[in-house]
Amino acid sequence: MAAPEAWRARSCWFCEVAAATTMEATSREAAPAKSSASGPSAPPALFELRLRKILGNVEEGPILQSILPLLNIYYLERIEETALKKGLSTQAIWRRLWDELMKTRPSSLESVTCWRAKFMEAFFSHVLRGTIDVSSDRRLCDQRFSPLLHSSRHVRQLTICNMLQGATELVAEPNRRVLETLASSLHTLKFRHLLFSDVAAQQSLRQLLHQLIHHGAVSQVSLYSWPVPESALFILILTMSAGFWQPGPGSLLLGSRRPRRDAAERCAAALMASRRKSEAKQTARATPAARVTRRSTQESLTAGGTDPKREPLPPATSHEAPGTKRPPSAPATTSSASASSSSTSSSKRAPASSAPQPKPLKRFKRAAGKKGARTPLEASQRFRSISTLELFTVPLSTEAALTLCHLLSSWVSLESLTLSYNGLGSNIFRLLDSLRALSSQAGCRLRALHLSDLFSPLPILELTRAIVRALPLLRVLSIRVDHPSQRDNPAVPGNAGPPSHIIGDEEIPDFGLVLQTLKVRMVKGEQKGTLHCCLRTLRSMNFPDPEYNLALKRLSFHDMNLADCQSEVLFLLQNLTLQEITFSFCRLFEKRPAQFLPEMVAAMKGNSTLKGLRLPGNRLGNAGLLALADVFSEDSSSSLCQLDISSNCIKPDGLLEFAKRLERWGRGAFGHLRLFQNWLDQDAVTAREAIRRLRATCHVVSDSWDSSQAFADYVSTM
Repeated sequence: MAAPEAWRARSCWFCEVAAATTMEATSREAAPAKSSASGPSAPPALFELRLRKILGNVEEGPILQSILPLLNIYYLERIEETALKKGLSTQAIWRRLWDELMKTRPSSLESVTCWRAKFMEAFFSHVLRGTIDVSSDRRLCDQRFSPLLHSSRHVRQLTICNMLQGATELVAEPNRRVLETLASSLHTLKFRHLLFSDVAAQQSLRQLLHQLIHHGAVSQVSLYSWPVPESALFILILTMSAGFWQPGPGSLLLGSRRPRRDAAERCAAALMASRRKSEAKQTARATPAARVTRRSTQESLTAGGTDPKREPLPPATSHEAPGTKRPPSAPATTSSASASSSSTSSSKRAPASSAPQPKPLKRFKRAAGKKGARTPLEASQRFRSISTLELFTVPLSTEAALTLCHLLSSWVSLESLTLSYNGLGSNIFRLLDSLRALSSQAGCRLRALHLSDLFSPLPILELTRAIVRALPLLRVLSIRVDHPSQRDNPAVPGNAGPPSHIIGDEEIPDFGLVLQTLKVRMVKGEQKGTLHCCLRTLRSMNFPDPEYNLALKRLSFHDMNLADCQSEVLFLLQNLTLQEITFSFCRLFEKRPAQFLPEMVAAMKGNSTLKGLRLPGNRLGNAGLLALADVFSEDSSSSLCQLDISSNCIKPDGLLEFAKRLERWGRGAFGHLRLFQNWLDQDAVTAREAIRRLRATCHVVSDSWDSSQAFADYVSTM
């Protein structure tokens, strides 16, 4: 076996020399003066001289085409530009390398535009974590190249997992050039399944975030699946993402001389102590009647986990970061107030965390007792911050939620915020206060908010109204609550409303002036009254008035029982401002299908602005599909170009008749038709014929789904 391996190695070396020679010749043709100015180079070997003579006398394209599959990834990456100039593509080679070396199949929903970039990005992560051995395959091993440095320029997103593996390696001096390259190429930083880490790893992460966020191009930070967040590490990631930086090794917030958990608790204790002092001052100024009203309001939130002995929430301006502008009428919360002579008694009453931490509180108390002393965040320097923050399945304690809200109130660069299953509970009111404070800041850019959780202390409609009131310039709002609030059921005793400044009784005159996308989803236990109220609210959002709600273009409902809301659904389908409506698994045709379908079709035939209709999971069936075909008839003014009828119990014969009707009316191409998870496998021949006819009319997207899984649905539609 030695001879074949030696021959293969020599062949690969020949190919690499040929590739290098070709690249040199191409670059010499493009810039003849540059090579002479670069100085003398090492004299080429006799074999290289002969090879260059051969390549100079023949056409390079055919030679390159035969050489490319034999190159290692470093030469293949370097010769990419030259190959493109010769009209050659390396995408098939990179795809084969992915299949053979990465051994994973990309998601069916992922559209890979460049296999070279995808391979190099994954290769970088594997090398960084030590999950791939570059010496195990000759295509990955080359002593003349650094795997991390060579692939770093293709990295657009980087994932850090478990105990911060890779952070220490990236900030090490030998990888300085790698980190500099990442600072300009990396856009998204993700954290998954983080575990408790030591002080050294967190210090390395601190330096890494400073380089990638404050002096780099990272614009998005996402945290996934962190069941038991470490307070110090979570606060470190948040504060660095918000642009705060303390270079000193002994800083109070991110100091390295004591364990990180103590530093985080001191930060949370400082914020809560400052909040308590502000509340005490506001309570002292309030009238007795107002104090009684606010106390009763706060007692009504005790069931949500709020301490009844605590004062109610202060206005949103109490969350403002140092140096931010406040309205003239808003009371200011300054560092001097926090450092007043009453700080000792206030600090004693402020709970630092669920478990008492006397020593950290004592140290903070001494610092706050000095005149002009600054809090942990006030002493920090401000640098560049990210624009997108996502927290998926990261439970937020009171301290963590308070820190997040404090940062959000002045995070003007933030454009998109996603909070998914964080167990906010009654902390949702703090969040709304901080969002209201943020929206009052000059230059606030927050335009997209995605909020989902198991429970909410507010009914979903009131929560929607509260968010829109707090962020009147919001353009995208997505809300999902898996279980209803207790207040959705008026029969539950003790149900009371949230603080009046959160919801308010006044109408929202500009509810839809800039909102473009609204998604509402409630999976379990939804109440008919709430849904009716929600749809009635949408109907009363001045839709008939052409001067209002011209920005709301997309509206989505997911997993909601709209069987009793047919009149509201018809109203939305008649609306002349909406361009896309989604009713996903909403049981639209569960009641009165024979009467409702013609009404629905008539509404759509008269709507010339609706472009997209998504009806997955509504048990449309063959009869419903044929009725829907009338939307594309000759007497219709509909401009519908995207239709999603996935998971609707459609059979091949019904789909074929649908295609024939479109042909008969000569509708022409109308866009996209989605047919996922229908019963097309019951008659494969008829299904293929139907899809063939449909593809002359529209772009069809389907799958090979086993309809035997849907036997229960089949029985229900018999």
